[in-house]
Amino acid sequence: MSLRLAYWTVAPDAVAAMRGVSKYMLECGLDRNLVDLVYLRISQINGCAYCCDLHANDLRKACESEQRLDCLAAWREASFFSARERAALAWAESLTHVSVTHAPDDAYQAARAEFSDKELVDLTFAVALMNAWNRIAVGFGQGPAERKAKAAAG
Repeated sequence: MSLRLAYWTVAPDAVAAMRGVSKYMLECGLDRNLVDLVYLRISQINGCAYCCDLHANDLRKACESEQRLDCLAAWREASFFSARERAALAWAESLTHVSVTHAPDDAYQAARAEFSDKELVDLTFAVALMNAWNRIAVGFGQGPAERKAKAAAG
């Protein structure tokens, strides 16, 4: 896919607002690796190469194992994800597919069992944020090459 439109130059204020939510997510208290696992899984579902590349690289830098990264798409069948991670991934998947799942009670109850009220709200904002970033990147054809070019440009 090739870049369709450099949205960040067309609507910098909108991008700044999104980055503000991204900054909040870094500071809200949720474990960064957990959030990045959720971001990566959502990006896999949405087919966002830009975000898959970004969050897989962030997780590697944080010393996440290749085995867990390799098996993230099949997390239900892999025994090496914690109950907290499983609850977060199930909630993220249910909200990413909300038109089909309608955020089922079992996913919500699993998340409630693992997260405080604030953590669950923050996790839900993280899910919404990543779905929004994915739709922007996919919609405008932003892939890993654009991410690397922007990083190199400073």
